[in-house]
Amino acid sequence: MSLLDLVKEAGIVGAGGAGFPTHVKLAAKAEYILLNGAECEPLLRVDQQLMELFPGEIIKGFEAAGKLVGASKALIGIKRKHKEVVSILKAKINALQLGDFVEVKELEDFYPAGDEQILVYELTGRIVPEAGIPIQVGCVVINSETALNIYNAMMKEPVTEKYITVAGDIPKRLTVKVPVGTPIIDVLKLSGIDNFEGYAVIDGGPMMGPVLSSLNGFVTKKTKGLVILKKQHNLIRRKSISMEQAMRVNKSCEQCRMCTDMCPRYLLGHNMQPHKMMRVTNYALEDVEDQKSAYLCSQCNLCELFSCPIGIYPRNANQSIKQKLVEKNIRYTMVQTTFTARKNRKFRFVPSKRLTARLGLYGYDKPAPLTDITLKPELVYIAKSQHVGAPAIPVVSVGDHVAVGQLIGRIPENSLGAAIHASISGTVVEIENAFIAIRRD
Repeated sequence: MSLLDLVKEAGIVGAGGAGFPTHVKLAAKAEYILLNGAECEPLLRVDQQLMELFPGEIIKGFEAAGKLVGASKALIGIKRKHKEVVSILKAKINALQLGDFVEVKELEDFYPAGDEQILVYELTGRIVPEAGIPIQVGCVVINSETALNIYNAMMKEPVTEKYITVAGDIPKRLTVKVPVGTPIIDVLKLSGIDNFEGYAVIDGGPMMGPVLSSLNGFVTKKTKGLVILKKQHNLIRRKSISMEQAMRVNKSCEQCRMCTDMCPRYLLGHNMQPHKMMRVTNYALEDVEDQKSAYLCSQCNLCELFSCPIGIYPRNANQSIKQKLVEKNIRYTMVQTTFTARKNRKFRFVPSKRLTARLGLYGYDKPAPLTDITLKPELVYIAKSQHVGAPAIPVVSVGDHVAVGQLIGRIPENSLGAAIHASISGTVVEIENAFIAIRRD
């Protein structure tokens, strides 16, 4: 069986982002394959620890993926501050005699160094076109955990577990590996908190992750971090504001254009100008062509949570305009074809420590060590759709006994999607709605 088939059968998707099916990425041909080990979101610790603990497996999975896409070079992007991990990776590359193909490239410690388009520019000097993807400039990007999953697929092991950092205003910060479909509340309780009445939880990183509306959800292949903060924390209050409230507050915009001047995509040369989107929403401007640039927003949230001097909501303005354009079926059309990074870009990096302090998280920026804690949930709910594309179609029935790693959902015919597998051994108790539920033996 080919590596591409193994990756497809293993149900591998992007482990830290939108969950794009990896077999589709690796079906392309590229000049470069890039490993995203930047992990630029404050407090998250998964990728840096995986690279330290499983360097050989990650490098072998990365190398195999690079050969599959026909890359001439495989570049690992990791922040320079992780000196020990950098040394481990370089030593392992030499031990595997892969130095002619795999190379470690060190990144400055800024946000959002892990943005896919920023990473492409930092590692190759190439700029992904507006509203484009890395393959358009000859690059394929995967992250560290995805590379580890590719290695596991080579060993015929599908994706059944997920690494998650639990951080924030908690007694015990940790990173843990749990079965896909584990109740989120079970993971949260590892923090040393039992009663979450006074707390809110961010699903993902503090910058881009949303506040969970309920703690009754389940771990997916995309779950990367759970940041627990008291409900009165300023970050929770800002993230919990409604679109209507944000639009009301945005009327105080002074058009200082700091949101634009600090925007990472604008600094790459893209026509992403949040201050103009504020004009559109505040003055009911009707020029649709100008509004289309809202599609270029990467949702990094730097404009709202760092750049704006009066604390209003440019990202929400972008999102509001984009939603209206989508409803009218108006899409972005690229006019410019070549891009040059703006000359002030290197002076406008946002240092991670400064960002963490601005978010009110400096006191929580501490290690979250990977533990050997074993969670054994009695019941898992494995989402049929935990990836970009169509939901998986069940291949099991209620009452069936399944073993760990057994296929329980396949990709629909001629569709973008990913397979799903049993994360525990037990009996299937539900296949309706959005989940396949399995009760442990």
